[in-house]
Amino acid sequence: MDNFLKQWGEAAYTSTGFFWMVLWAFILGYAVSSFIQIFVTEKRMQETMGDAKAKSILLGTFFGFISSSCSFSALATSKSLFQKGASFASSIAFLLASTNLVIELGIIISIFLGWQFVVGEYVGGILLILCSWLLIRLIKPNGLIEKARKNLDSSSDKQAESSSFKEKVQSKKNWAKVGKQYAMEWKMVWKDVTLGFTIAGIVSAFVPDSFFQTLFINTGEGQNTFGFFTLLEHVIVGPVAAFLTFIGSMGNIPLAALLFGKGVSFAGVMAFIFSDLIVFPVLRINAKYYGWKMSLFILFLLFTSLIVTALLLHYGFSFLDFLPDSSGKSITESDHFKIDYTFFLNIAFFIVSGILIYFGFYKGRDVKYHKEMAPKSPMLEKILKWLAFVCYAWLVTGIFIKMIIL
Repeated sequence: MDNFLKQWGEAAYTSTGFFWMVLWAFILGYAVSSFIQIFVTEKRMQETMGDAKAKSILLGTFFGFISSSCSFSALATSKSLFQKGASFASSIAFLLASTNLVIELGIIISIFLGWQFVVGEYVGGILLILCSWLLIRLIKPNGLIEKARKNLDSSSDKQAESSSFKEKVQSKKNWAKVGKQYAMEWKMVWKDVTLGFTIAGIVSAFVPDSFFQTLFINTGEGQNTFGFFTLLEHVIVGPVAAFLTFIGSMGNIPLAALLFGKGVSFAGVMAFIFSDLIVFPVLRINAKYYGWKMSLFILFLLFTSLIVTALLLHYGFSFLDFLPDSSGKSITESDHFKIDYTFFLNIAFFIVSGILIYFGFYKGRDVKYHKEMAPKSPMLEKILKWLAFVCYAWLVTGIFIKMIIL
């Protein structure tokens, strides 16, 4: 019993420590994302993404990058672009860019995993887009694309945007919208983040290394050389694990760091990180938008691209001698709450967060703002909400056990 209580305390401490490490990065990322979504116009997106040629794919990637946001917002925006005339390939490029080439994700990866994984995230995001584009050109799913367009309501609102960027920035109404969008970003991810960080702490304290060595073959302490079939198994098992956890990319990063620390290959960890768009809620939303045949095709498209990308990254980094070394890497043993740069960054960005909330819900309380989001399952959301509350009870009790009892 004493050993269980000790592990409980360690799990809760690790979970809260992980979140404290990256809190400032979350606030920075969502603040920048909110600013971009309000002040950067998307007026001509659908006009410039109307075919599947290289220029449209490049523009879809660029627009996705500047529109970086949570997966559910990205799904709704990519659907809207496709509905308004953007090609299927450029819509997929937008979706992949807006969920992988994002600032906050890169910062959090750098904190937990290091620069090699940040480079892998951004280079891999581009490779994912290229692989998906090539697969679409080879398969030519024209019938599926036409059926998907018919499944969407052809009527769509086309709002003209006449204000200049300077006029937008000077508008108090727009700053209120930034604050509201910032709150919306947190509202979309708080359950996933809570579950992801709590599970990471539990895994670090309770799950033995032998479990990971069984799940990911040929892993273990000091194992840095992997054969092709071992890597292939890792890049297949990684997304399957992500599919079963259905936690978004932000919540998955501490889990990815734990996998790497347990000896999982670079390719397997990258595949796990890239899996945020092949989880079940996304599959269901795509089916609601486009029909189940197209949703399953998108799953096949992204899963295949993910496998190819993860393997290319691994062998490319190996050739350049850039593969990170997992030996001795343990983020769970750090003193997360010491007075260092993280402490002062968190305090500074707490203030930033307060300012945004002030603009959105005090100064701009009369400003109405709504952004389309992908439809979620009410039942799943209710389950996630109660699981998040259970996580909070687990964490509070665990911290009490560690600080007071043990």
